[in-house]
Amino acid sequence: MKIVLITLLSMLLGGPVGFNETVHDFGTITLKDGPQSVTFTLKNDSTEPVTIFAAVSSCGCTGVEWTREAIAPGKTGFVKATYSNDEGPYPFDKSIRVYTSVQDKPFTLHLKGVVKKNGSK
Repeated sequence: MKIVLITLLSMLLGGPVGFNETVHDFGTITLKDGPQSVTFTLKNDSTEPVTIFAAVSSCGCTGVEWTREAIAPGKTGFVKATYSNDEGPYPFDKSIRVYTSVQDKPFTLHLKGVVKKNGSK
């Protein structure tokens, strides 16, 4: 009964859509390492095109770019986040909310790491 319900829901909702990772850990970096970037990949395994409407950072220290065109079934899109790394030293955990056409609630991605003073990795 559970399997039938899950299968029906999956068919109605168009199938799975998700990111290759939702947390990226830069580890220990120093201020002199400069800005740090990561690209999260969104895989569309559904039967419908997926659109990323917006990707919103939790603070001004993280810039965000994303795929602007619809992502066809079986294809991938991206969200690229760049942490400015111009303050510190301190640990950081920044979030990015990604709003898409496939769900009411946003996906939440995280960037984290520890910034040390120059030369003290």
